[in-house]
Amino acid sequence: MQPAGIRPQSDPDDSSCADAGEPEETIDEKIERCQRIVEHRFTDLSLLQSALTHASGAAHRLGNNERLEFLGDSVLGMVVCQWLYEEYPEYSEGDLTKIKSAVVSRRACGKVACELGLDDCLIVGKGIIRGRGFPKSLVSDVFEAVVAALFLDAGLDVVHSRLRKWLASEVRTAIEGRGSGNYKSLLQQYAQRERSSTPFYRLVTESGPDHRKRFRVSAVIAGEEFQPAWGNNKKDAEQHAAANALAILHQEPPPFD
Repeated sequence: MQPAGIRPQSDPDDSSCADAGEPEETIDEKIERCQRIVEHRFTDLSLLQSALTHASGAAHRLGNNERLEFLGDSVLGMVVCQWLYEEYPEYSEGDLTKIKSAVVSRRACGKVACELGLDDCLIVGKGIIRGRGFPKSLVSDVFEAVVAALFLDAGLDVVHSRLRKWLASEVRTAIEGRGSGNYKSLLQQYAQRERSSTPFYRLVTESGPDHRKRFRVSAVIAGEEFQPAWGNNKKDAEQHAAANALAILHQEPPPFD
């Protein structure tokens, strides 16, 4: 299920946002649309207008979103760093750096901005032709600028709550791809620190012929058994079971069946 306000994309890794084919809206209509998307009524609408305005559509040199983009980049990085630091205490500084870099990348920000529909809110000059869609690099800039506008108008708590919703999928993807094969080690670190216990792995069932057996294993910590997972061998099944346990401990969906 998509989070509220997020629209599906046919290809999230496209270099541009899909063109909805709708008639061009006025600036006021775009500002109103953006307020609905971010679920915040701005006290200072000029902040939001600046955040949405590309240099090609600005009336003067400082009327575009470049200054807000500068601020938003730092706000975004700080919020994501705090989020990862608090939610993933078992990860090393190196792991956290890799995850954060993936989550705040231009690719990720552009993808999320397109899913939210921020590309429909962009204010551009007549020289910018949308065609099949704006480049995601341009839309990622407006995402950072909108984050800054939210920060200035509503404060850090509002920004934190919005980013946790908008970027949840990107964080999960980065976590799952950060280094498979190390889940057991991460779970052991977590269990020893938080539960004063060492996890062990229970074989739940196995299936298939002897030459192609599959194994279903669950992780157990201090008597609590977590959702089991299948693997083509016991080693893989234990790694998947550890990944499921870590996800559940962090109140996230288990990644493996």
